[in-house]
Amino acid sequence: MKLFNRLKNLPDEEYTLQEIEATSISDVDEAIEQEESITHKIANSGFLKKYAKMGQIMFMMIKDYRKGIYTKIPWFTIAAITTGLLYVFSPIDLIPDFIPGLGFIDDLTVLSFITGWIETDLHSYLDWKLKQKAYLEAS
Repeated sequence: MKLFNRLKNLPDEEYTLQEIEATSISDVDEAIEQEESITHKIANSGFLKKYAKMGQIMFMMIKDYRKGIYTKIPWFTIAAITTGLLYVFSPIDLIPDFIPGLGFIDDLTVLSFITGWIETDLHSYLDWKLKQKAYLEAS
């Protein structure tokens, strides 16, 4: 019964938006510091594997933002990426990750919301990154 109660309280859009609103630049720095651990967790969990490449792109984006290289991005997008990555990394989940088949549902839910909200910004970033690469190769 406890598991059923936890499933009823999965993160929703409102919860995720509240977490995004509370995100600070120090949270961005924390996510960047935890990149290796977060990437490892995403890559080695069955449900989150489809987000492995997306996670790499998200890390590139927040690092370029933090370095001041790519600034044409709303704070909401940076905060959303940070919130999602730190949520995945957090050992305190609504559904513990060690529960087979269910443990990553809450992580998947948060990443799904965030990816949907920032999809356009991710495409813009990738377009910019490709133009930068082409420019550097032509120089």
